[in-house]
Amino acid sequence: MLQGWIQIAVFCAITVACVPLLGGYMAKVFSGQRVFLTPVLRRPERLIHRLLRVDPERSQSWKGYAGSLVVFSALSWLALYVILRTQTLHPFNPGGFHSGTWDLSFNTASSFVTNTNWQFYGGETTLTDFSQMAGLAVQNFLSAAVGITVVIVLIRGIASRRSGAGADDGLGVFFVDLTRTLLYVLLPLSIVVGLALVSQGVLQTLGGSVDFHTLNGTASSLFRGPVASQEAIKVLGTNGGGFFNVNSAMPLENPNQLSNWIEMFSMLIIPASLPYTYGRMVGSRRQGWAIFSAMAILLVVSVAVVYVAESHGTPAQHLAGLTGGNMEGKEQRYGIANSSLFTALTTVMSCGAVNSALESLTGIGGLVPMANLSYSETVFGGVGAGLYTMLLYVLLAVFIGGLMVGRTPEYLGKKIEAREIKLVSLAVIFTPLIVLVFTALALSTKYGAPSIFNPGPQGFSETLYAYLSQANNNGSAWAGYTGYVQPTAGNLGASGISFADLMGGFAMLLGRFVPIVLVLAIAGTLVRKRVTPVGLGTLRTDTPTFVGMNVFVVVLIGALTFFPALLLGPVVQGLTDHLF
Repeated sequence: MLQGWIQIAVFCAITVACVPLLGGYMAKVFSGQRVFLTPVLRRPERLIHRLLRVDPERSQSWKGYAGSLVVFSALSWLALYVILRTQTLHPFNPGGFHSGTWDLSFNTASSFVTNTNWQFYGGETTLTDFSQMAGLAVQNFLSAAVGITVVIVLIRGIASRRSGAGADDGLGVFFVDLTRTLLYVLLPLSIVVGLALVSQGVLQTLGGSVDFHTLNGTASSLFRGPVASQEAIKVLGTNGGGFFNVNSAMPLENPNQLSNWIEMFSMLIIPASLPYTYGRMVGSRRQGWAIFSAMAILLVVSVAVVYVAESHGTPAQHLAGLTGGNMEGKEQRYGIANSSLFTALTTVMSCGAVNSALESLTGIGGLVPMANLSYSETVFGGVGAGLYTMLLYVLLAVFIGGLMVGRTPEYLGKKIEAREIKLVSLAVIFTPLIVLVFTALALSTKYGAPSIFNPGPQGFSETLYAYLSQANNNGSAWAGYTGYVQPTAGNLGASGISFADLMGGFAMLLGRFVPIVLVLAIAGTLVRKRVTPVGLGTLRTDTPTFVGMNVFVVVLIGALTFFPALLLGPVVQGLTDHLF
């Protein structure tokens, strides 16, 4: 177990050391400063601006920015839906796959456009190589870039020091920010990570499937495709949708310890670096490190709990004479430490990629992914989404702190008043509301029953986790909650479970875009506020005391919202482990 702790500590130390490098680079990119890639990318960037007919010097209002973002995402959804519904016309379809059902296509299009990557299907048996490349991989880039643009707008709203700035001053232009995110951040990193994964044996081919015979003479097929190129942006963009059904547990998608480390590092590095970017852009690195510290504390606790729980196994295993940790559902080549770290990372960061079976975790170990999702992407979270959600909790903590000391709440010189708190409150409670309502409908109506495989607390956990994951745009799943029945590869004879597909799709769309619009509205109010001088009674937000308060607010709201539901699922299961 000591070796596992050392591996986890080394991973965290290397990540923290790299944070200022990428964080500082992104601060320059989004501040319009020259970076080392500028000579190469400046001309393509200008060409894209001309093609889109956008003026980089003319800033949009928050409503204009939100309108551009929503329209762009709607067109992206429509394009992906068309691709998924026309698979028989695709090139790069060596298996002759037909399209999936209409309800599955609705769910999948909603999933990848919202950066969720929830999959009711097995990728290698359902989608053509063209759908994987032109559909899913493209949306992995675009949806990740959308999340980053939103947090950059919120940062500009907070950082603006233009006294009485107009509503259209200083927030930027959506297509300019989108282009810079894609060209300067996501694309270069994806090339580097993709090549690193190929060097470790991750598959990258358009050669189609390979037929073979097992040792007992049974004929079978190995599905192949362009895996590494999709894997790179899957982890860098905290997307999570795997080319193969078993995701990063598949040897062709994640062959060894080094590739596993590369994937974990790639998942974490952008969300972990964005708080540093924030500190640089607001002119106070201490503010960025304070937010980073709050996120890191919650992550470390998550890793520790799941690792300890899985290392000790369950009482039921011990009664059966099994010693050691719980290796059920885990790959031998990763072990408990790296599986636990991967589990904690993927669920705090809205990635959804998995290298082990979450449903095989112990009762307390399974509580960790659910608790991480109940934080609603505040602990690093998805690229962009994690930081802007945490900033909402920062504003909420500032408001509570201001009430406690009897002063008007202020954050970086800007008063936090009724309008901001109303918007923050709506953004914070909206996603949990979706989760609880949709879970209740799935459990209490006949329409949800066909999707629930297991009875008792396990079935409850599967259902709750499904809507926690989809509404929070995570994408990981506890196997058992079903939305697609596929007898054979290629979709012939398959059927969708419409209730699960449609409810999940709406949960993802609402859980993504309603908070985004509210965040942009908050940025629009903050950018107009006058800056007030710091006084003796001003609450400092870059101290360990405020970090502790911020963590308390995140845990308190998550616990109050989901604690009763968690009691009915993983907690009950953890208690029954002692009985059976």
